[in-house]
Amino acid sequence: MRRDPPPTARVMTPGSVVRVYLAISGLFTLSASVIWGVNTLFLLDAGLDIFEVFIANAAFTAGMVLFEIPTGVVADTGGRRRSFLLSAVTLLIGTLGYVAIAATGGGLISFVAASLVLGLGFSFYSGAVEAWLVDALQATGFQGQLERIFARGEMVSGVAMLVGSVGGGVLGNLDLAWPFLARASLLAAVFVVGLVAMHDIGFTPRATNLSALPGEMNRVLQASVRFGWRARPVRLLMLVSLVQGVFTMWGFYAWQPYFLELLGRDAVWVAGVVSALTALSTIAGNALVEFFTRFCGRRTTMLITAMVVLAATAVGVGVAGSFWLALVLLLVLSAADGVAMPVQQAYLHDVIPSAQRATVVSSVSLMGSAGGIGGQLGLGYIARAQSIAAGYVAGGLTMLLALPPLLLLRRMGEPADRIAGRRAGTKAPCAGQGLPQVASVDTTVRQPVRSGEPG
Repeated sequence: MRRDPPPTARVMTPGSVVRVYLAISGLFTLSASVIWGVNTLFLLDAGLDIFEVFIANAAFTAGMVLFEIPTGVVADTGGRRRSFLLSAVTLLIGTLGYVAIAATGGGLISFVAASLVLGLGFSFYSGAVEAWLVDALQATGFQGQLERIFARGEMVSGVAMLVGSVGGGVLGNLDLAWPFLARASLLAAVFVVGLVAMHDIGFTPRATNLSALPGEMNRVLQASVRFGWRARPVRLLMLVSLVQGVFTMWGFYAWQPYFLELLGRDAVWVAGVVSALTALSTIAGNALVEFFTRFCGRRTTMLITAMVVLAATAVGVGVAGSFWLALVLLLVLSAADGVAMPVQQAYLHDVIPSAQRATVVSSVSLMGSAGGIGGQLGLGYIARAQSIAAGYVAGGLTMLLALPPLLLLRRMGEPADRIAGRRAGTKAPCAGQGLPQVASVDTTVRQPVRSGEPG
């Protein structure tokens, strides 16, 4: 029996849903990225040493781990919109906390506390906006490839990161606190946009209260285990996320003092420019996703190749010994990450049910955050005991541990490994060998098997 779409779904179209998603993603990334090029320099200027900087960063990641499940409950009960709005408010408080601590001479413990608040804020965001997008697209009759939407989202976020990083670098050259104040102002704007434009579509929020929180958390844990860890494809993607987290979180912030050291100049604006260039290279990687799918229609092929490039370039950054060579390798690394992320997102959303979407996505994010805690502490200690360059070498070699789960995922031959669409893999033979044929529509649910598709 055919169901009529909900009233809000009749008002919105797939195009309008995508536009809201792109606006939210872009503005949120703009607010976040204003400090990305100067965060490590800000903490060093506040009196922390390089290892203490990564202790504070690890506390941020630990906050994401601790709060992933409770915030997942909010997203899966109160709604994705509520979770997003709480994210904006919490991040605003944590950002202003950083400025206040530095101004009053607070030490490591204070920064750890503020970092935990920031971790809470990002855990409210994690998974909620993606889940909102996919549910809303389904409810409005979307027909197309998720890779394209996620890649467009990454590209918009990359442009926002470009603007934010350059702006943050310029402001930081004047005063390292100014990028944080700019971020606070932008987060206020993020809240307003989310309040006005983002409404739950294709998902019905349900009432809950604090007394029901333990039961809801238990339900979320059970759903995470059933639809996450016990589902072999998701479990393998969780392990990949764990390994990625070990290097990615540390490597993202470690280059700031390292590149200024290689350059031999204490120029904060250079950090902003480098951060902007990494944004551009990530955008380039996002843009190449659709091009690469024409030559190979298997997601695992693209993920394995990207992982090898990530590992090699990370090691290269550590052994380069030259600012310009290290910069080129960092940009290649960012481009490879730009290719991998939308493909990995699409695979994950293709194997999880809608009702548990935010929960499972948050669980995968939790695994990445758990890896980030160990990576920031371990690689941060190596950076203090030996050098940041040694940390890059160790982190790059660690990335190779993601290859075994990806190879096992490839051997499974899941329908989700097949990139849907008539143009996918048409210029190379790797698209469909050993894989079931699926319909040319790539939504977040498995499509019925249909013969005659190009392989």
